[in-house]
Amino acid sequence: MNPRDLIQKGAPMTLQTMPRQMKPQPSALAYVPFLSVDRMMQLVRDTGVEPFLRGLAEAIEQDFLRWPEFDKTPRVASHSPDGVIELMPTADKALYGFKYVNGHPANMARGFQTVTAFGVLASVDTGYPLLLSEMTLLTALRTAATSALMATRLMPQGAQVMAMIGNGAQCEFQALAFRAICGITDLRLYDIDPRATEKARTNLTAQGFRITCCPSAAEAVQGAQIITTCTADKRNATVLSDNMVGQGVHINAIGGDCPGKTELAQAILHRADIFVEYPEQTRIEGEIQQLAPDHPVTELWQVLRGTAPGRRDAAQITLFDSVGFAIEDFSALRYLHGLIAQTAYAQPLDLLADPDDPRDLFGMLIRSGQG
Repeated sequence: MNPRDLIQKGAPMTLQTMPRQMKPQPSALAYVPFLSVDRMMQLVRDTGVEPFLRGLAEAIEQDFLRWPEFDKTPRVASHSPDGVIELMPTADKALYGFKYVNGHPANMARGFQTVTAFGVLASVDTGYPLLLSEMTLLTALRTAATSALMATRLMPQGAQVMAMIGNGAQCEFQALAFRAICGITDLRLYDIDPRATEKARTNLTAQGFRITCCPSAAEAVQGAQIITTCTADKRNATVLSDNMVGQGVHINAIGGDCPGKTELAQAILHRADIFVEYPEQTRIEGEIQQLAPDHPVTELWQVLRGTAPGRRDAAQITLFDSVGFAIEDFSALRYLHGLIAQTAYAQPLDLLADPDDPRDLFGMLIRSGQG
């Protein structure tokens, strides 16, 4: 039945039956720019993956250089036998950001992603969101950009070969970031699932890398100056044993990211100089959960600011014990917000109630049903 017939017959009118032209239109303040997965993919393709990663790394470095300006807290985690759901908030004096993210290692077998995420950037002055964005892709990009940025201070000089142990969803992003930012050209791949390695080989060969697929992690690390471990199994595992790590190597350990999940033999940690994002979080979630609470580590923001050394000599073993920190997501959202300004990538999302009289939210509700 036509909505106008309902009105003429005296039937009660709802928002569903109200003619479109009679419904109140949201004000400009009701809309929040929203970047969908489809628009994110288009933006990254248009920008170019490697230029996007370089720009993202620059934004992360800018924010790490002003680390003391941020509110900082370990992420808020809800653990279950199947995985973890986390909120990652931070703010400076002008902007607030948070990310919702999960990690469910068994998801892949069920046809789901292991990690999904979305995030919000908001104005501290008003509390109004400035951007709502998908962050599954953006997290993969910012994780890779952070790894490569930190490697510029920690990897051996002239490194060109990287071992990638764990060839899942993060693998290609790491490879591209290390090429764009660090100059890596050769990859040695290993995964317990040969299908993951074949997937990575196909994708990365098409991107111009020289690829060696290896039958074991021990073979993958041979001749590699950088070793990236990126596995998803939610348990204490020994992806790298002590005898697999020689002098002068940089280890980019990004798979350990929650209590009870590690990738490196403890003996490696005692031989390496360890660099972390935020010790209060990494001691709970990172490789260093295996060590005493007072085991010395170096915070990466200090290395970037030049107040602490990174790599000191060719024989040093350096370890980036990466768990991901909220400031990196803040940087990614801030970079994204600037990149899409004055473009059509974001879609306006009617997210916020905005009554004419800020004191009369109820009145807005009632008037919404009136012609």
